[in-house]
Amino acid sequence: MRAHIITIGDEILIGQIIDTNSAFISKELIKIGIEVSKIISIGDSKKEILSSLKNSHNKCDIVIITGGLGPTNDDITKEVFCDFFEDKLVHNSAILRHIEKLFEKFVDNPINDLNRAQAYLPSKAKLIPNLYGTAAGMSIKKNNTLFISLPGVPFEMKSMITEFIIPQLQTDYKCPVIINKTLITYGKGESYIAKKLKKFESDIPSNFKLAYLPNLGRVRLRISAKGTNNIVLEKTMDKLVAQLYEILGKIIIGYETTNPIESEIGKILIKNKKTLSLVESLTGGMLASRLTSIPGASKYFKGGIVAYNSSIKKTLVNVKNKTIDKYSVVSSNTANEMVVNCKKIMNSDYAISTTGNAGPSKGDSNQPIGKIFISLATPKQVKSFEFNFGKNREKNIHKTVNKALELLFSELLTRD
Repeated sequence: MRAHIITIGDEILIGQIIDTNSAFISKELIKIGIEVSKIISIGDSKKEILSSLKNSHNKCDIVIITGGLGPTNDDITKEVFCDFFEDKLVHNSAILRHIEKLFEKFVDNPINDLNRAQAYLPSKAKLIPNLYGTAAGMSIKKNNTLFISLPGVPFEMKSMITEFIIPQLQTDYKCPVIINKTLITYGKGESYIAKKLKKFESDIPSNFKLAYLPNLGRVRLRISAKGTNNIVLEKTMDKLVAQLYEILGKIIIGYETTNPIESEIGKILIKNKKTLSLVESLTGGMLASRLTSIPGASKYFKGGIVAYNSSIKKTLVNVKNKTIDKYSVVSSNTANEMVVNCKKIMNSDYAISTTGNAGPSKGDSNQPIGKIFISLATPKQVKSFEFNFGKNREKNIHKTVNKALELLFSELLTRD
């Protein structure tokens, strides 16, 4: 079983929004054994939409289209569907009642003719309910390909996929079993890991595949498999994962989505009844954002200070003038004072500080761009770490966040 995903919208092509719909749909299809062989984004053009439908016809089993179902003039997907399927729009009174009820409950403005026009749908289409919006979905099969059209609003589309599309596809199609597991590693590069796994890769079963996904201080290892028996695949997968743990050891911190490194950090802190605080400079609160993305973080995370400017480091974090004057804001000395004072201010067991030159300019220090200092205060000591991550600002910030989490996690493991 193969699928194509088509996202419609000029706003995607000009970079105004990111296409998150395709990623979500692809993951949901893979879960039920349907491979996605093509993802494309096109503009709000009748010619482009029609051409994309024709190009996918009989090339795959399923085509899922998002976008172009709204009430405005550039929403033309239904019109193109009528051309492609040689159909016409007909009024659906049930859809109109649904639209009217949504307006009565949630919309201050009165319903207008453009909204009412959304109740017109291709006569051959099987309608897909949209519980949270006015644009109904629709599906029509032509020869060997099922075409499904959904609204582009993510939370509307997601509900329709999980509640209606996926269950229906599972009923209508017999799909192979596809399973995936992604392990997250920190602290070692892709080439180091690949060298370690050379024999592992040569021995892996032919229906299994290992992929490397490196990203700024961490490498994800995705194992995927295809077959007909889920139990057999899962048993083999478990054996392969056990081998990876045996080969790579502590650089594996867990599985993607189920327990990222910030989640593992939280578990250890809760288990040991310890707390954490942060004082961030170049990372600008991104480290705190990662930690607080985990539900229940308030049990161990006390808070953070974004001391971006030198004056804030002095007045709010109590870094001494003479420290900054002598060593600059980008130094292990400043990072150490920041972390010690933060730990004291927040009354936490652990604390982390970040300072450095992310670039493109040097700011308040003459240290080279990419020079980063991370300090970690534990219940007994302060540890300072120095790095040079290069000249790319975005990479420097993200690498610093990942490295800070890795250092804290490693420290907690030694004391757990």
